[in-house]
Amino acid sequence: MAQTGALGDKIFRAVLLLAATSILLIVAGIFVMMVQNAMPTIGRFGIGFLFGSEWKPAQEEFGALPFIYGTLVSSVLALIISVPISLGIAIFLVEQAPKGIAKPIAFMVELLAAIPSVVYGLWGIFVLAPFIREYLGPVLQGYLGFIPLFQGRVTGIGMLTGGIILALMITPIITAVVRDVLEAVPTTQREAALALGATKWETTTIVLGNAASGIAGAVVLGLGRAIGETMAVTMVIGNSPQISASLFEPANTIASLLAANFAEATDRTYLSALIEIGLVLFLVTFVVNAFAKILVMGVASRNGKAA
Repeated sequence: MAQTGALGDKIFRAVLLLAATSILLIVAGIFVMMVQNAMPTIGRFGIGFLFGSEWKPAQEEFGALPFIYGTLVSSVLALIISVPISLGIAIFLVEQAPKGIAKPIAFMVELLAAIPSVVYGLWGIFVLAPFIREYLGPVLQGYLGFIPLFQGRVTGIGMLTGGIILALMITPIITAVVRDVLEAVPTTQREAALALGATKWETTTIVLGNAASGIAGAVVLGLGRAIGETMAVTMVIGNSPQISASLFEPANTIASLLAANFAEATDRTYLSALIEIGLVLFLVTFVVNAFAKILVMGVASRNGKAA
């Protein structure tokens, strides 16, 4: 029986090791495939591909900078809008709302995460874009028009619309993770703070401090979703390969470029350029996740020292 058990343990460990290493092999395989197929443009343009601002397939001029800029700016804009709202919803559901109210709101938040991205895109075209063009845009220009961010044409289709759509899409994800993190904080910490005379707000700040590492992870998880989002952004951002300080001007992202042009890429150089910019997105995502891991570890270690 002991030998059979030992053999079973070895088989079990081997299966788990295979499952774990398969992920590494898949990632490595994707990376190698993309590098191989992107070699024509890597060899032709070199590092200049990342800093070029022209994207003209007919003239075989390819520069990724406008798309990198659009991806980063739209994602950061989405975080600026989404994070305060997500934290507010999660704190309300866990710390303030009665259970009879918290459960229906939590269900609706989770339902938002299940809505297909194309539906968000349609809503952005027919509701959000006209609202920005007729109401929000003129108001922002009237009060903040001296800032380059709010100058230029207000058509309703552009970076601001794309950022708001992304914010709506990542809010349910960040909210759900933060809510789970806050619920995982022991109730005894809240009771101890209240017993020492802390107010409800002071108790909440203590809970947030203990959940800081999980909150940081939730934010970066939302950032990863924003960076890779495709269809909804493609429908509302304008798909123009330009770099503009104005949030009202059309822009483009790497994911939108790939979704809109990959099927039409018949030329070998053009296809190689698209694969290379996909490789850039792959590396950006990898760097963001690595930074997130470091951030979460740093916050967790600081909390451990403080405790």
